[in-house]
Amino acid sequence: MKIGIIGSGLMGKGAAYDLAKQESVERILLADIDAKCAESLAKEVGVKAEAVTLDARNRGQLVKFFNRVDAVISAVSYTVNVLHTQVAIETGTHMCDLGGGWAIVEKQLEMSDEAKSAGVTVVPDCGLAPGMVNVLTRNGIEYLDRTESVKIRVGGLQQEPRPPLNYSLIFSVEGLINEYVEPCVAIREGKVVMEEPLIGFEEIIFPEPYGKLEAFNTSGGTSTLPQTYVGKVNELDYKTIRYPGHGHKMWCLMKLGFMNGNCIEVDGVKVSPRRVLEELLEKNLPPSGKDVTLIRITIEGWKGTESRKVEYEVIDLFDEETGLTSMMRTTSFPAAVTAMMMSDGRIKERGVLTPERCIPPESFIEELRSRGIDIKQRIV
Repeated sequence: MKIGIIGSGLMGKGAAYDLAKQESVERILLADIDAKCAESLAKEVGVKAEAVTLDARNRGQLVKFFNRVDAVISAVSYTVNVLHTQVAIETGTHMCDLGGGWAIVEKQLEMSDEAKSAGVTVVPDCGLAPGMVNVLTRNGIEYLDRTESVKIRVGGLQQEPRPPLNYSLIFSVEGLINEYVEPCVAIREGKVVMEEPLIGFEEIIFPEPYGKLEAFNTSGGTSTLPQTYVGKVNELDYKTIRYPGHGHKMWCLMKLGFMNGNCIEVDGVKVSPRRVLEELLEKNLPPSGKDVTLIRITIEGWKGTESRKVEYEVIDLFDEETGLTSMMRTTSFPAAVTAMMMSDGRIKERGVLTPERCIPPESFIEELRSRGIDIKQRIV
């Protein structure tokens, strides 16, 4: 099979690294608007890789690129995901992306009938959360006969926290602030509701050296799960894991207006507080260094007449051998697996379908475990 990757940054690199190791992948096309970036990554990945200069917003260039491969991974800004979905349908090429915004996914889902008619599968939100967690959630819900509650807790952290926020930019600053300011979608008492971000604090404990951590509401992590499982699950929510104290500091910044994207006038100059905050975070937060990804999904309900709890836990570390961060691994590897599954027929459904609707959980989990992502499942 031939797989195309749009974007030769961190996530594109992670996907390319993984695909190059798979025997069934014959060719990897690495595209970037920066030719040197694509060429450098292709050289690093090896003989299977080919660099392509591509503007991810240029429809003509995209059509040519999509026509050369069986499936495409879009690892660039979520703002082009609708265009990439349109091109996938036009060219009859399967595609997945890393998500980034419910409003964008909603527009993609509106094209599902067109994709189905074209014999194409498009899977938005194929990263970590949303993405991997959607598939794990489906697996737990399908094990149970009736599901009462789903609690999804995920965090990308430094292994050794450093002030002032006990955090570094594991992924884009734009995406981080989006999580902290946009509404959070949940299921409460069987109904889809919108909740405020940066509230709902709780303590969560992981094995040492992490110990006691905090988790709080952030947006985006549930993606389409509430819409998929409303009427089937009574409670469902998503919270981000951080070192203690981080969330309240960010809440203060938000309440003071530093996350507001609207311009204000200061000494006769119009400035966006959010842009100032983004620049300051990028400039002053410590380097990410070695990171860790923590996941805990707890699904409670009944198997027959007996109560059951299904729990998934992942503690994934920076890879010393390859130099890939854990965030690269846990975000890009699910997309790589999805692209392969679309190409080899393990994903059979056609249309625009979110991960929990089309990715076969057992096969997906097996693939990730084979890549060293240790997904532990406990049933009690």
